[in-house]
Amino acid sequence: MPLLEYICPKCGEQYSELVHSFEEAPPCPKCGEKGERVWSGCMYSSTGKPAKHCSGKCSECSGCK
Repeated sequence: MPLLEYICPKCGEQYSELVHSFEEAPPCPKCGEKGERVWSGCMYSSTGKPAKHCSGKCSECSGCK
C-alpha cells in the first residue's frame, strides 16, 4: 500500500494517506473535501529503477521497464 501526498482544493490542507490504490482520493482530514494528488519526489518502478516518463497511473500502462 503506497503512502501518497494530497492537497485539499477547498482549504489548502496538505496531508499524507496510506491508500490501497493510486486512484483513491481520500477526504481532507480538516474539511472532508476530496483531496487532489500531489506529484512530488522521484517515482520508481517495481524493479526499483527510476522511471523516466511515469504518469503514476499504473492501470494505464504495462508497468515501468
